[in-house]
Amino acid sequence: MIDLEKLRGTLIVSCQALPDEPLHGSDIMAKMALACVLGGASAIRANSVVDINAIRKVVDVPIIGLIKKDYPDSEIYITPTKNEVLELINSSCDIIAIDATNRRRPNGEKLEDLLKLIKDSGKLAMADVSTFEEGIMAERMGFDLVSTTLSGYTSYSKKLIGPDVKLVKRLVKKLNIGVIAEGRISSERDLKKVMKAKPFAVVIGSAITRPLLITKKYVDTLKKYL
Repeated sequence: MIDLEKLRGTLIVSCQALPDEPLHGSDIMAKMALACVLGGASAIRANSVVDINAIRKVVDVPIIGLIKKDYPDSEIYITPTKNEVLELINSSCDIIAIDATNRRRPNGEKLEDLLKLIKDSGKLAMADVSTFEEGIMAERMGFDLVSTTLSGYTSYSKKLIGPDVKLVKRLVKKLNIGVIAEGRISSERDLKKVMKAKPFAVVIGSAITRPLLITKKYVDTLKKYL
């Protein structure tokens, strides 16, 4: 089991590309992850077993694994069911990230059952939450880390343009486990704001690893001056 203290105060990079994006593919994600590690990333967050295992071949830092999958009877898509948890347990990731919101899971499955599966496997568990209350619940359940990944992405969480600094700050003050700041950190200015809340670590994804979105942001800005 990895030593979480080695992640304290560091940058974790999310290396993910959707199927409709040019950079989709495990070989590309592995190279992306390697570039991020060479740049100083302490860990990588990755989606799908094939990407996780490809990344593991080229880096020796901790990997936070997840599987995104849509189910018709639930809004949850980050490691939603037992099937995805078992796939991740058998992958080379060190930490399993799972949606820990209060929403109904596919097939009526229970979050506590999925957490037990993860813990029994010897891997660590990260709770992706959208609210303060969900973060509190995650610690009580026994999660090792809480991340603000889903803030603004559930129907009942506050929609913000930038990172949810207030949520990070509240969770840091209340929880005894590590709070990961994640979500809409798009610039050094955003990062400076987040760091004032003193999170355990920070995850940045799109602003580093998704050139399609990065380019579009600048192009949209340029158009305002035409």
